[in-house]
Amino acid sequence: MRGVIMYGPGDVRVEERENPTIVEPTDAIIRVTSACICGSDLWPYRGQDGNDWPAPMGHEYVGVVEEVGSDVSTVKVGDFVVGSFFASDDTCEICRAGYQSRCVHAVPMGGFGTQAEYLRVPLADGTLVATSTRPTPKQERGLLAASDVLGTGWFAAVAAEVGPGKTVAVVGDGAVGLLGILAAKRLGAERIIAFSRHADRQALARRFGATDIVEERGDAGAEKVKALTGGLGAHSVIEAVGTHESMMQAVRSTRAGGHVGYVGVSHDVSLPGLELFFSGAHLHGGPAPVRRFLPELVDLIMRDEIDPGEVFDLTLPLEQAAEGYRAMDERRAVKVLLTTD
Repeated sequence: MRGVIMYGPGDVRVEERENPTIVEPTDAIIRVTSACICGSDLWPYRGQDGNDWPAPMGHEYVGVVEEVGSDVSTVKVGDFVVGSFFASDDTCEICRAGYQSRCVHAVPMGGFGTQAEYLRVPLADGTLVATSTRPTPKQERGLLAASDVLGTGWFAAVAAEVGPGKTVAVVGDGAVGLLGILAAKRLGAERIIAFSRHADRQALARRFGATDIVEERGDAGAEKVKALTGGLGAHSVIEAVGTHESMMQAVRSTRAGGHVGYVGVSHDVSLPGLELFFSGAHLHGGPAPVRRFLPELVDLIMRDEIDPGEVFDLTLPLEQAAEGYRAMDERRAVKVLLTTD
């Protein structure tokens, strides 16, 4: 099969890889119909994460089940499925509490490389969710978003305790931040303030439900949020970047007693203890338990109630994955979808 391999920073190739096979009786093999490039894939691409090279790439996927292990019972050959970027058994105590990404048997899908024609999914019963019918092309794009960026944005909104009547600020205008806006709107937020300096992303933010746009960053951005909220700050803040600057912007945009939902993969984040102590802010986040939300999100997408697939503004064949990485790195694309058919 063909799959994406990164050989080092900036060095992305599509090569022949060995076809996956059933290893454990809880495995499933799927034919990947579409995958995508994540903002977190840009960290190693830019040399900001250490990797063991060469590395298979990708952790977001949808596709059709080709084969199942002898212990798999919830999906069958021919099902169209979507799964999380962490495989989980969905039965352990941590999973039952709603934190499948920290399952005691969790397996990161990034090690399997989902930007490929076929994929082995471990713990298939706890990881994959099947649709009742074959999705339309628009629905498939939405389901692919649900595999990570929609589920992550949704978790950020839940972690930030977004709800009716609340003001929400969103730090980060990438796919996760934009879909955090969609989630906040769906969860009933009254006002949604999006931080963005890019006209195309601002327009998508407004389509997803943003009521205000703030172009300032850092302390100036936090002060603008306070000016918009009577000097108090937002009730709920979504942090979807992962840098020290973005986390401090999020904390400083939050009112006393408010909540920060942080889902940006942390890089050199260091919080000053005394400031955090006196902020009165609640912090909750980490790797999103996407599997917790998948049944609800799949249902909303298949009923055409939400269209998270709008975040894909560039579609390329798998063979052109290197161009997709360049486009996202240069901010010419919000999120790139890779087709395998």
